[in-house]
Amino acid sequence: MNYLAHLYLSGSSEQIMVGNFIGDYVKGKSYQNYPQDISDGILLHRAIDSFTDSHELVAQSKDFFRPAYRRYSGVVVDIIFDHILASNWDMYSDKSLPEFTKYAHRVLLSNYLSLPIRVKKFLPFLIKNKRLESYATLTGIHQTLEVMSRYSSLPDKYDQAIEVLQENYAPLEDLFQAFFVELMDYVEDLGVLGLPRH
Repeated sequence: MNYLAHLYLSGSSEQIMVGNFIGDYVKGKSYQNYPQDISDGILLHRAIDSFTDSHELVAQSKDFFRPAYRRYSGVVVDIIFDHILASNWDMYSDKSLPEFTKYAHRVLLSNYLSLPIRVKKFLPFLIKNKRLESYATLTGIHQTLEVMSRYSSLPDKYDQAIEVLQENYAPLEDLFQAFFVELMDYVEDLGVLGLPRH
């Protein structure tokens, strides 16, 4: 899952939200350097990623993008799933997507000093460009994949990714919705306390 889903799955705790957002940028046992709730959010992020990466419905979703992206198909699916979540946001939240993203931005900015350096560098651009809100549109997803291909090893095949999404939108949406129900149940059952500390 990508940024929007991780933020959404953080529940009502602002500190858990911060930890869940920065999870990819905190390696090994360095999560222990953070306050307890942020640390729990980092571990929650890892648990969500582990559940996602090993799920059969996610594997089926990756198959659509594997011809173009091969081992990076999972990265693309993370973005596509955030798009489907954003475009169906009213199914999952009483807050509108703009309201939720403004709230998330406020939480992250109010905890700016706790963020890893890499997150501090990109957060202003994420906010300025309304990246989280843009996930709801195909144009926004295209821009996100394009930016990622410039600043990471993701292949620059974003036009193909959008074509695959458009041609297979219904089955991908069905796969996401079935998977996300299971993921929400998993997070709810897991709670935040008692996460495996590894």
